[in-house]
Amino acid sequence: MNLIDVGDRGIAVLVEAGSSEERTTLGRCLAAALREAGIAGVSDVVPSSGRVTLAYDPLLTDHASLRRAIGAVVAAGLAEGGAEPSMRHEIPVSYGGDLGPDLGEVCAAHGIDHDRFVELHTSGDYAVEAIGFLPGFAYLAGLPPAIATPRRATPRRVVPAGSVGIGGSQTGAYPFASPGGWNLIGGTAAHLFDVKRPRPALLAAGDRVRFVAVDRAEYEGLREQDRAEPSTTPEANPEVNRGMKVLMPGLFTTIQDLGRPGHRASGVPLSGAADVVSLRQANRLVGNPDAAACLEFTLLGPDVAFSEDVVVAVTGGAFPGWAGERAMVVRSGEPLSLGHAVTGCRGYLAVAGGFAVASVLGSRSTFVPARLGGLRGLPLTAGDFVPVGEPVGRATGRLEAPLTASRRTSVGPVVLRMIPGEQYSWCGERIWSAQHTVSSRSDRMGVRMDGPPLGSGEGAGSLPSVAVLPGTVQLPPDGQPIILLADAQTVGGYPVIGHVIAADLPLVAQLRPGDRVRWRETTVDEAHAALRDVVAGWGDAR
Repeated sequence: MNLIDVGDRGIAVLVEAGSSEERTTLGRCLAAALREAGIAGVSDVVPSSGRVTLAYDPLLTDHASLRRAIGAVVAAGLAEGGAEPSMRHEIPVSYGGDLGPDLGEVCAAHGIDHDRFVELHTSGDYAVEAIGFLPGFAYLAGLPPAIATPRRATPRRVVPAGSVGIGGSQTGAYPFASPGGWNLIGGTAAHLFDVKRPRPALLAAGDRVRFVAVDRAEYEGLREQDRAEPSTTPEANPEVNRGMKVLMPGLFTTIQDLGRPGHRASGVPLSGAADVVSLRQANRLVGNPDAAACLEFTLLGPDVAFSEDVVVAVTGGAFPGWAGERAMVVRSGEPLSLGHAVTGCRGYLAVAGGFAVASVLGSRSTFVPARLGGLRGLPLTAGDFVPVGEPVGRATGRLEAPLTASRRTSVGPVVLRMIPGEQYSWCGERIWSAQHTVSSRSDRMGVRMDGPPLGSGEGAGSLPSVAVLPGTVQLPPDGQPIILLADAQTVGGYPVIGHVIAADLPLVAQLRPGDRVRWRETTVDEAHAALRDVVAGWGDAR
């Protein structure tokens, strides 16, 4: 087994021996052993095809010590009994029709009819190689080669929840409505992810799955038996009367904190603030703990009013409705209007006491694709009432030690430091001389670039889907790089050409459409030193 660095916040253990099934079994056992070891600084252990990836906090562990600790676990040997027992699941599927609009094309491409396709797709067990892309989304290996089908050239903007699809040599089902590029062949009523369950994701790496064909009437009957949507985020407590009313929501205004580490193996991303420096700064200005929940908004801030006098602060981008990074009192009922960002992309509004929405899987952060956290798991809308907690600290209105700013300081291109990734050779040296422009198609999942293509992406379909992290730079087929952000999928199949370092991610979060970007090569050791420099003046986290 070999260890490779996944940027400056991840280490992957490669599982290279044996068949695909043997590697999946070994990876499941390795993941269990690494979790059991409780290695300092490790927040997530994510098995995927041919590897196990550990996400870690460079501020909580030494890189060399971490590699030694991982090596010791591997050297100790792995016993299959140490892993959680694998399970076998039967998932009912209704094939074709409006549930599987691509089935006809898939059958035609392989020269078979509907019945033969269903016979092949239900003929054997599939192995769960990884969970990712969405919470509970399983990448299933074992698809008969006779029906393996390349992904669609143009992904759908919305794939309905429960859709069953084929992408290359893999198959799987979408737990939630989302964009997707797989060929849709049917639908299932199975709940693949539900936070009410002890194990929210129905499937786990190493499990076995068999699809069972049902007709449309049986499918509708199964849906009728359980019309309730899977539980994600509880509603706000209607008895709470201390809070904030949304008069105008701004653009994509959500509740965020420092995220929900520890659930990546179930496909749940970190989420949390895209610019953690600004969120921490806002909280410190009003006397909150660093991890208190704030509002995050993009380019256009909200108009809000509070039910009583409160202390608030706004950080991140510069907004005309707020002068400087300071705390001030907003009187009861007095509208606070922030307006359009003058500089930067994202703003953060903190209130003394924090926003007291329910914690889901250990965090109040909003992940919209799965409707997790925040208020109903969605962006705020006009008329929403968000409860506010009681203050726990004293608001000084200033920082004892200023955090490093994440705003741009010049009008020229932003230089992002990047560690080369496994598929760096797909773009090669030309990335260091290239200049890209931030696309308007960027969001909390990733910052997309426009500019000189860095490669064709040919052959990407043969790459295994592996764990990715915020900061990972992917190269899709159009050759335009994407920098993954807080809401990015946990597992991806695009080539990884590099990783933007943790110290520069707050700056990435503040890039606006049209901003120019250049790239500079760096190393893991230099990245860790840069992060320590960023936090040197913070003092103890609160």
